Amino acid sequence: MKKPLFADLSLLLVTLIWGTTFVLVQNAIDFLEPFSFNSIRFLAAAIILILCLFLFDKEQLKKLDRELLLSGVFIGFWLFLGYATQTIGLLYTTSSKAGFITGLNVVLVPLFSMMLLKQFPTRNAVLGVLTATIGLFLLTMTDITALNKGDGFVFICAISFALQIIYTGKFSNKYPTLLLTVIQITTVAFLSVVSSFFFEDWRKSFNPEILFRQEVLIALIITSLFATALAFLIQTNFQKYTSATRVALIFAMEPVFAAITGFYWAHERLSYSALVGCFLIFAGMIFAELPTQKITLFKRSKSIEDKVS
Repeated sequence: MKKPLFADLSLLLVTLIWGTTFVLVQNAIDFLEPFSFNSIRFLAAAIILILCLFLFDKEQLKKLDRELLLSGVFIGFWLFLGYATQTIGLLYTTSSKAGFITGLNVVLVPLFSMMLLKQFPTRNAVLGVLTATIGLFLLTMTDITALNKGDGFVFICAISFALQIIYTGKFSNKYPTLLLTVIQITTVAFLSVVSSFFFEDWRKSFNPEILFRQEVLIALIITSLFATALAFLIQTNFQKYTSATRVALIFAMEPVFAAITGFYWAHERLSYSALVGCFLIFAGMIFAELPTQKITLFKRSKSIEDKVS
């Protein structure tokens, strides 16, 4: 299997993990506040990754320098800011609007790639982005209300996630995967702990009655191990083999997997527009995977047939 295709399938697995754990996280933060939840989640993931680094690839530590450290902290900062502003935004806006605005990173990634890295998307990628954006609107926008400050915070979240995707792709080509992931996740853990201390009742994080509730404990174990340690390790490792725009399109599948999971686990209803939205997001991802050359040849052959007829 070609590396770009394997990379895209691996990133799709990451998206599946994030989408299917969405319900678990929603249930957990009913008892443990979001920054506190992310503090434990990312701290546990950082410990897991550090153990893996020392046990399986200690040689990577020899490559640790100032540039690598700053690069990991840089992408970790954008990842943290994405989670933080999304959490704040949800206090003032609806989850459906937040879902759509967050998903707009699928549009922002190719724009920022052109502006910051001079990387231009293919024609198929542009078609995929437009199709997926329409799909996101149909899937998430169950209500249309006036914009508020919560929407502004969530838009900052979309910008942050877009920048995290772009710079992960840039730095993953230069530095060891595991070490870069360790620094990124540790940065998010540290900033989440600080935010929890200032903005939440951090004492709840040490309350056994809350921590050992089934909903919280299961969510923390699964998200720490699979949705954080494994997921971001896969992203950092495989993003070097594909474009940032394709990564954003693949990640746009997250609300699709979340909607399907909600339908089966939480018995949430899916409207016809939501189903169409799911299909369009999937179609957008497929459009980006189609080789441009094949479409060109198809058009040429079609024009020849038209002339003959």
